[in-house]
Amino acid sequence: MPTATAALITSKDPKGLHAVGLFEAAYNQAGLDDAQAQRLNERGGELKDGISALIRQLIVTDRYKAEEVKSSYTYPRGYKGPKPLSQQIDTLAGAFGLSLGGVQDFIAKNLPTLTLPAGAEGWFAIPSIAALAARHFPDVTDPKERYTRAVQLVLAKIAASRSFYNYRDGEILPDRWRLNARTAHALDVLAEQQPGDIWIVGGQFGKRHAGRSVRRAREVMVGPEFGGYAVAAGSMLLTHPERLVSYDDLWYDVPGDEFDPGLDGTFGSAPCFRFNDGEVKFDTGFVGYPLADCGSVSLFLPQ
Repeated sequence: MPTATAALITSKDPKGLHAVGLFEAAYNQAGLDDAQAQRLNERGGELKDGISALIRQLIVTDRYKAEEVKSSYTYPRGYKGPKPLSQQIDTLAGAFGLSLGGVQDFIAKNLPTLTLPAGAEGWFAIPSIAALAARHFPDVTDPKERYTRAVQLVLAKIAASRSFYNYRDGEILPDRWRLNARTAHALDVLAEQQPGDIWIVGGQFGKRHAGRSVRRAREVMVGPEFGGYAVAAGSMLLTHPERLVSYDDLWYDVPGDEFDPGLDGTFGSAPCFRFNDGEVKFDTGFVGYPLADCGSVSLFLPQ
């Protein structure tokens, strides 16, 4: 599976020219008269959307396709989608002591020029791992330890804000916890695009991949989409506590992280956020189990 930061193929590349040629052949074979060609042009937006949807459908592999089950679970009524970015940013800045300068510039100058990626529910604010490290554990220089310390910090903030239980307390360590490669590459791109303490990304809170195993969800992510990771997925819960409030909610997996439960180098588990017994619970599970009541959080690089 290509990473979210792989070089993008355009219509001018050999593979792109081949696909464009297929469209030209189909267009010529349609036998349109002048009026029909005009009507097609007038419905260009629908044509573009239809082609985009077909492309997304055809580029997805069948790997782990059997690891999908039907899901009727959805978000709680109180969750209305991403809150205004100003509210999200204020929450993160207050919780972690982050600067607003860079993100305010990005929202004012860059965000108006961007289109929300297909599949995203809206724009989410998430903290930069480097910014968290600079303010809370500046002496830690190892990237793996910085990340696991950042995960621990975010989970501690959730625990301070509501009833919370961490089944992996004491196990979020560099030798058994890491970022998925696709997600790690995407974070490198974000760091280049947005140098501030807080980043803005497109995102969805799990419904898009409801009923899919974590590894099937990873497999179908294409283009700018990448797996949500614990720092981001936990921060999204901090800014949107209404997302998990009852046992009947759609729970969510965190496919951007990998966990090695047996210390044998397999990293075959991934984190998840659930709600039962009146509290949010953080745990891990095997990446090959599809559950109807769970869906993977994903993020999208701004395009």
